[in-house]
Amino acid sequence: MATATAVRTRTSTRNRLLDILAKGWAYFFLLAMVTFFSLTGPGFFSINNFSNILVTSTLVALMAIGQTYVVITAGIDLSIGWTVGLASVVSARAMRDLVNGGTDIAPAMLIGVSMALFVSLIPGLVNGVLIARVKVPPFIATLGMFGIVRGAAFLLTDGQQVVGNLPDSLREVMRALGNGSLIYYVPEQGLVWFTRPTDLPQQILRGVTSLLPYPVIVTAFVVVIFAFILGRTQFGRHTYAIGGNPDAAVRAGVNVKRHLMLIYMLSAFTAGIAGVMHSFRYTAGAPQAGEAALLQSVAAVVIGGTSLFGGEGKISGAVIGAIIIAVLQTGLVILNVDSIWQFIVVGVVIIIAVLVNQAQAALERLRTNG
Repeated sequence: MATATAVRTRTSTRNRLLDILAKGWAYFFLLAMVTFFSLTGPGFFSINNFSNILVTSTLVALMAIGQTYVVITAGIDLSIGWTVGLASVVSARAMRDLVNGGTDIAPAMLIGVSMALFVSLIPGLVNGVLIARVKVPPFIATLGMFGIVRGAAFLLTDGQQVVGNLPDSLREVMRALGNGSLIYYVPEQGLVWFTRPTDLPQQILRGVTSLLPYPVIVTAFVVVIFAFILGRTQFGRHTYAIGGNPDAAVRAGVNVKRHLMLIYMLSAFTAGIAGVMHSFRYTAGAPQAGEAALLQSVAAVVIGGTSLFGGEGKISGAVIGAIIIAVLQTGLVILNVDSIWQFIVVGVVIIIAVLVNQAQAALERLRTNG
């Protein structure tokens, strides 16, 4: 009897440890990467570099937020990469034309941002209608929208790669918001708010550190809102229910069609926010702004523990996934590794994430049956 009890205790302890590793592997992996690059990459372990990593991760993180909702419902949104580009183009072009037409900068920016976010909802609405009402598979519907939005973005730029020629006054404000910080640390002075000092000796300017970049603040605000919606509201519970068992969700009274339409609009909306932030950061609109980040957003979602089969996932996991990708990219650049290897490394990490996800599911089945 004592032996059987000891065996059950050891088995229970082992299962708990495996469960912790399966659910928290991304955090352990992130810690391991930071440690490795800090020991091997000169200049990696610094506040300035960590601040840059967070800024770099914002584009993927914003796309991954909406993608998380979609994947939880067992779907996929392949159109958000070019929705980012469309929003970037619309915002930059609208602000440029309004300012050139005599509109003050503040209202021009407000109108330009609002137009970009509104336009970004259109691909999401069409995706939602096709998937929820016409029953087109998400992969096919969003792949088709991928091409449509891509063409629309380039049409708005007359086939050019960027929307440039912004007035200098507008460019300065966009650069300040897209690349500025709420707080700076200045050697020998301490904390400085809002404006990066420029009238200092060069050796001191090199030590100025951005502590709270505006893109990170905006992204954190979006993360908190959508994490709350997913984890604490009826909308979030219905999202999980649809991903777990759509037929059961229908029987429970959930309007699955309307909910799926809202989910794909939400995905497009967060991509629109990413596009606007891209135009501010680079003071230009670019149709291809989110092209490379599409794969990375899916990778961030999977790395963060969201199940590709639906019904499981968290916004916090997707954010950690986005940071992991940014750390990988930054670390490899510091180590002078060819950029081509970034795609290979991210692909390997995706496969590892799926294997861990499957191992976790197998552990749950073993625990249920045992």
